[in-house]
Amino acid sequence: MSITVRQVSSPAETKTFDTAQLRANYLITDIFSPGDVTMTYSHLDRTVIGGAMPTTEPLMLRSCKQIGSPNFLDRREIGIINIGGAGTVSLDGEGHHLEATDCLYVPMGVKEVLFESRDPTSPAKFYFVSTPAHHAYTAQKITAQDANLIELGTQSDANVRSLRQYIHPDICNSCQLVMGITTIKDGSIWNTMPTHTHDRRSEVYLYFDMQADTRVIHLMGEPTETRHLMVANEQAILSPGWSIHSGAGTGRYGFIWSMGGDNQDFTDMDFVAMADLR
Repeated sequence: MSITVRQVSSPAETKTFDTAQLRANYLITDIFSPGDVTMTYSHLDRTVIGGAMPTTEPLMLRSCKQIGSPNFLDRREIGIINIGGAGTVSLDGEGHHLEATDCLYVPMGVKEVLFESRDPTSPAKFYFVSTPAHHAYTAQKITAQDANLIELGTQSDANVRSLRQYIHPDICNSCQLVMGITTIKDGSIWNTMPTHTHDRRSEVYLYFDMQADTRVIHLMGEPTETRHLMVANEQAILSPGWSIHSGAGTGRYGFIWSMGGDNQDFTDMDFVAMADLR
């Protein structure tokens, strides 16, 4: 298991960063490593972002110094979405089978989490996001069919997309974690445009389902001090509450979004007028 730590950067710092500094502070690469669990501990709402890619042997989710408890989920909850081959996540010995785009909510208090691929030659890729928790809810598997589907955008604005809410108060109880998948329709390129901020919650985007040479030009920063990052397949972006988070792709893509913070109100957003972007 490998873990890195990301400190919080303020808007004043961020607007002075060059590309290398922006990437070092906000972009997470190398999330999936065959036969390993990787984690990034972010001080944005104490969010942990990680990937488990089991091959011939199951992988265990272990605690570490940054988590600060004997078991990873003693004071945390976690959302897991599989974006690879079929696999199983076992919670204290109880297996939950996940196909691609299936989600599993895992509550506080689970002692042992094991990741396993059905076929080592087509390994599962379990992407996970964890936030602090205060209550033990019930583990729940959510498929794309179970999720709350919202159709957004217009073709004339090149932002037609399907948003599925997986871990959301209408679908699955959680302490603070909210999680879902947005898919961009063919012929559209934009996500989350018009854009917004939400100072009461931080957010993480994992871009996936991209060809090797496809890139997403991800827009971030304060609305009047925008910056951008070039994001490749299966890379994630950390988004503080003060930052916009939007992007345009050079080809097909989707993204897994997750939020942690003061509330779970999905519509709690501060929209930014196009004329105010700089």
